[in-house]
Amino acid sequence: MSIKKINIAIIGATGYTGLDLIYLLCKHPKVKIQCLCATKNLGKNISFFDKRIKKKLPKISSTKKIDWKKIDLAFLSLPNGEAQKLIKKIYYKYSNIKFIDLSGDFRVTDLKKYKSNYNIDHKAKELIKHSIYSISELVKKDIGKFRIIANPGCYPTSIQIPLIPLIKKKLIKMNNLVIDSKSGYSGAGKNLKSKFSHKNIFNSIHAYGAQGHRHIVEIEQELKKYTKSNVKFTFNPHLLPTFRGILTCMYLELNKRISSVKIRNELIRFYKKHKFIKILKLNSNLGSGNVLNTNNCEISVCNTRIKKKIVIFSAIDNLVKGASGQAIQNMNLIYNYPESLGLK
Repeated sequence: MSIKKINIAIIGATGYTGLDLIYLLCKHPKVKIQCLCATKNLGKNISFFDKRIKKKLPKISSTKKIDWKKIDLAFLSLPNGEAQKLIKKIYYKYSNIKFIDLSGDFRVTDLKKYKSNYNIDHKAKELIKHSIYSISELVKKDIGKFRIIANPGCYPTSIQIPLIPLIKKKLIKMNNLVIDSKSGYSGAGKNLKSKFSHKNIFNSIHAYGAQGHRHIVEIEQELKKYTKSNVKFTFNPHLLPTFRGILTCMYLELNKRISSVKIRNELIRFYKKHKFIKILKLNSNLGSGNVLNTNNCEISVCNTRIKKKIVIFSAIDNLVKGASGQAIQNMNLIYNYPESLGLK
């Protein structure tokens, strides 16, 4: 492991994911936080927004104040469409800088699908080929060759971690997957009330996105890498009146001569070297309680009353494994640090 600390900028510092990033990075022994950037509240201390953050850090400033020559890595936790514009401005000018983008700007590689999904034209089309989509446990070992890391969405992380090992081994039927996910309201960001007009949003369960959620394109793209045809699935998200945590339920049909025991054993085999993935005993009940404020993903394989149909439960913290924690895990991979450094 190298001795030198890497210099970090966090752009979009006052959002939920930005604050979790700062909180976690304060405990990381190999980073120095040089800049905390936002568009509002300039000059304020970050502790004003999150009392957990005790470390003395730079005050909130504009990106115009960043001395890019002194930055090794920038985390970008910005609204969709903003990171691509900023990265385009500095990508070629400062060839030493790597970027970990927590928005959807570099997740979708098909430009037509990107536009239909986000209703904007991509402003850095030529940089997509220089980016890599990275669920840490699934990414190729050449992540260090890329300067732009597309950090996956929270729902897609909870879905792909259990599903991809099974698709790779052709253990399940891929023509009728039903995926149901429930998330704490922090997943919608601080502008929750402007996005949802649902009454009593903090005291009720709210289903949305039945005709199509933005993460569907991302999930389709990544699953297709492991099969020659599209995986047919339905996906429906829900907001829960809790701050953080995701519970995903996947209803799957097994292929011939495949049992729930074999499914669980394959997940254990696939993730045996990955400390953040926890495979529970067969037919275990599962909630998000154990994974809150951790970078862990807990998975439970359960039989149903219908033969050859199982349900797989997957639980993560949407702000950690679903966002900031995985971003730090990806940073550790880039710089050849122990994968769990700063995340214990």
